[in-house]
Amino acid sequence: MVLCGLPGVGKTTLAGEISTLMDAIVLSTDKIRKELFKRPTYSRNERKLVYDVMLLFAKYLYDASKICILDATFSRQRSRDQLKQVLGLKKEHLFIVQCVCPEEIVISRLTVRKDRYSDADLQVYKKMKKIFEPVLGEHITVDT
Repeated sequence: MVLCGLPGVGKTTLAGEISTLMDAIVLSTDKIRKELFKRPTYSRNERKLVYDVMLLFAKYLYDASKICILDATFSRQRSRDQLKQVLGLKKEHLFIVQCVCPEEIVISRLTVRKDRYSDADLQVYKKMKKIFEPVLGEHITVDT
């Protein structure tokens, strides 16, 4: 399962709830980034490494028949499209959920956020909003 969407829309919270219900393992780019880099720069190379590590773990878990939830922005349609191929998944084994919510709720969440892993603030949200590509193909949208 992939939870994608802008910062502050509730991906991590939803991933936590679903993981409890399904006994799934959550792989979060925010947590992976903090493990790999003491002071992340969010450069293109850094982002690529973070996503590569996440996908490597996801492939391992899938091959071990474990349920895995990917918690990441996945702002580009190209990166979402490549998931099945990179992970070697059958179409029916990839479930994409786009998390959304009204902007005023995002602003409120980002203002009071106490997430020790995510550095995303309102400035990051606005930047990501400009480049986030619509989710195409089979997926569901959840208003968190």
